[in-house]
Amino acid sequence: MLISVIVPCYNEELVVNETYKRLKEVMSKVEMDHELIFINDGSKDKTFALLNELAQEDSCVKIINFARNFGHQCAVTAGLHNCNGDYAAIIDADLQDPPEVILEMLDLMRKEEANVVYGVRKKREGESWFKLITAKYFYRTLNKLSDVQFPVDTGDFRLIDRNVIDAFNSLPERNKYIRGLISWIGYKQVPCYYERKERFAGETKYPLKKMLKFAAIGLFYFSKKPLKLATWLGFLSVAVGLLYAIAIFIARLVNPASFVMGWTSIVLLVIFFGGVQLLTVGILGQYVGNLFDEAKGRPEYIIANKINL
Repeated sequence: MLISVIVPCYNEELVVNETYKRLKEVMSKVEMDHELIFINDGSKDKTFALLNELAQEDSCVKIINFARNFGHQCAVTAGLHNCNGDYAAIIDADLQDPPEVILEMLDLMRKEEANVVYGVRKKREGESWFKLITAKYFYRTLNKLSDVQFPVDTGDFRLIDRNVIDAFNSLPERNKYIRGLISWIGYKQVPCYYERKERFAGETKYPLKKMLKFAAIGLFYFSKKPLKLATWLGFLSVAVGLLYAIAIFIARLVNPASFVMGWTSIVLLVIFFGGVQLLTVGILGQYVGNLFDEAKGRPEYIIANKINL
């Protein structure tokens, strides 16, 4: 039996040695062989050099080196595409998700005979109130809009078995929302509750811009309800226009002398209908853009080289 640990890395020179050390301590307690797959996602610091040194000393360390930065989800995808394990644990390099929880996940997977054990954050240390609130309501909003129910307060930290790995690797889409896809795949999935820690070192790799892009992929790849929202906004704008026309007609009949057509009402109506149209076009544009990305058929990532693989 073999367990693969998939660790995406981007500018993690301050933490990668500690991550390796703690993962090796955890793997020493696992009664199966292991491989540690580090994916260097186009780091601009010394991350790749440090990983290369680890790989020279330990053949269990395997490295996938991207030609440039392709993003966290592509890095995890590359790890799953190249892992050989009967099980795969996905964990970030920043040590916010404690590697020791992998042992709990393995025990829970055996006990529950589950195919997926996903980490649920009971507490999140070292994160701003803005990120905590937006993350909380994003997952709940996505659940309401999506056709597939996702567990809330979770990330990509999870343990999956070979059935789920093979099913995931068979999926053809390129802009992946991994935690959503694994939920969509199905099989038996159970939670493992833990406390998320502060970053061991370094800075977050998910600023607001990347968070919004990630949220858009999760929303527009897993739900057609925004299209229905655009349709209902269209009906609403028509209804408002009809009601306004009726109001004008009645006012002219009741007291034509006192009724003066004003530019304010015209401007407000133009803003309302223009806003509805732009919102609708924007929603359609998101779906068309997703189709465009898929139609081009470009690979999700380019691997510059592999070490120990």
